[in-house]
Amino acid sequence: MASFALLTTDNYVLLIVFSAAGGFGDRAANVLTKLYATRVSGPDRIRYQAISRTAANAGWALGGLTAAAALALGTTAAYHWLLLGDALSFVAIATLTMRCGEPPSPARTVATSKDAPPASRPPNPWRDRTYLAYVATETVLFLDDAVFKVGLPLWIAHASAAPHGLAPLLMVLNNVLVVALQVPLARLAATTAATRNLLIPLSAAFALGGCTLALSATGGAMTAALLLTASATTFTLAEMLHATVSWELSVALAPDTAQGAYLGVHGLAQSIQRSIGPLAVTAAIATGPFGWTAFGGAIALTCMIQHRLVRRPLAQTPLSVPPVTVSEQ
Repeated sequence: MASFALLTTDNYVLLIVFSAAGGFGDRAANVLTKLYATRVSGPDRIRYQAISRTAANAGWALGGLTAAAALALGTTAAYHWLLLGDALSFVAIATLTMRCGEPPSPARTVATSKDAPPASRPPNPWRDRTYLAYVATETVLFLDDAVFKVGLPLWIAHASAAPHGLAPLLMVLNNVLVVALQVPLARLAATTAATRNLLIPLSAAFALGGCTLALSATGGAMTAALLLTASATTFTLAEMLHATVSWELSVALAPDTAQGAYLGVHGLAQSIQRSIGPLAVTAAIATGPFGWTAFGGAIALTCMIQHRLVRRPLAQTPLSVPPVTVSEQ
């Protein structure tokens, strides 16, 4: 509905309101996709996540090309058709989603209306200090998103000798690498313990990405372009590793009886990052090369904090197919 509403006005305030309304669907879809994939795939959920991210990045690349074509035409009709196509794509997705049902599972418990309600309430994520601390560290680890959307373009334009046209090429590189490598990298997370251990190379990737960004301000155009490409590659590797780790740990740390609530709280990490991320990378840019070194180092340190934080609760949570309760009226 938000996409259709954008076609009805050219008022700046209303456009912001409608765009913000569309963000609610985006965040809700992220939680529902993760919850449904977890129930469908069970222990193979990491591979499902990798396939989902690969498809998403392919879609973003296609959408970017379509948007570029509309911008090249620069006509009102082109923009209208772009928005209309976007809105209709959501209608198609909603139609397909309505066909999805609860997956069959031998672990499912069927409860009828005659059964007594559960004696205890499901766990509350807002009272789970360990999970809330985990979500806080996730907010920091999601900052790689702001690097690509805000940090790299501004750094290329204002603080490096690299040509400005490199910025969109690095975005394309990011999408291509995710499409090509997300599924193969998911094989490194065969178990929950292996997934947790990926936080160590993830820490190194963030630190290296910050250092190469800092060094890109010290050379000529060719050196800067090479270092920026290396940094974009490293941050993309960090993005893929973190996506794998985040998907598994957010589910593994959530009690089986309250996965939806816990994943909803976990989704706040990305939402908060979208608010503070641009401020964080802008502060890094304003500080100069040292700012990027500190930026990468701070995220690397957060990876190690998370690695220690989740050790004990994960030891009590095996990777298994969660039981699903279905009400039968």
